[in-house]
Amino acid sequence: MIRFDHVSKRFDDGTVAVDDFDLEVESHRLVVLLGSSGCGKTTLLRMVNRMVEPSEGRLLIDGVDVATVDPVKLRRRIGYVMQSGGLLPHRTVIDNIATVPRLSGTSRAATRTRAMDLLERVGLDSSLARRYPTQLSGGQRQRVGVARALAANPDILLMDEPFGAVDPVVRADLQQGLLQIQADLAKTIVFVTHDVDEAFLLGDDVLVLRRGAHVAQRGRPDDILLHPVDDFVSSFIGGDRRSLHVERHDDHPTVVDAGGRLVGRLADQPTAASHPIVRENS
Repeated sequence: MIRFDHVSKRFDDGTVAVDDFDLEVESHRLVVLLGSSGCGKTTLLRMVNRMVEPSEGRLLIDGVDVATVDPVKLRRRIGYVMQSGGLLPHRTVIDNIATVPRLSGTSRAATRTRAMDLLERVGLDSSLARRYPTQLSGGQRQRVGVARALAANPDILLMDEPFGAVDPVVRADLQQGLLQIQADLAKTIVFVTHDVDEAFLLGDDVLVLRRGAHVAQRGRPDDILLHPVDDFVSSFIGGDRRSLHVERHDDHPTVVDAGGRLVGRLADQPTAASHPIVRENS
């Protein structure tokens, strides 16, 4: 469990990036921080692994204040995926994936076995193991980034707009891959995005943030779609401008596209991973 205990962040120039943010992230759930640029969502994410230190408040993981934990050891047990992939250009795919386990003292043989298993899990062929990042497509690099984040088998995965730099077709494939990984591994994931459709597809729990990381609304995707709390949330999620939205038909939440065509119906109960699921229209 991750606990943001009334955290604030003020930078030296006086900018208040985060103002008294309070949140408990339950274990094994995928929580999305959704907001426009500059709202404080990435600052919050980076507090979890101490890449940003709060000016006030505490960040706790399973009841332990992260300020009391060595930052290097902390980061090695938390997976981190960024938009650019962050791969080491002079290392092969397999060596990039094996980076954290090797730094933690795991044997070369064990880390390579783990890396090859993870290549398969993220949907990459084993023939790519000896390639370098410059020899990969953008989507392949992001998959390697996800595999590297999972290599040390962390309980927590931080994802900072990881699919924002790839084309829509690749992005959709990566999103579905993440949902499958989460269904299989049940990590605690904090995911940052400004993409509303992405947030509502992936999130068990979505927080719509105003500037200063003030929470405008928190809830399940279908709850926010059906019941935006105010004009800010309604405008931000786009309503009629979104490619998919929820309408009620026969007292059931139904997903329709921008042209009003029926896509499917939301299940009455969430899945085991707490996702609202869409039953396709037949």
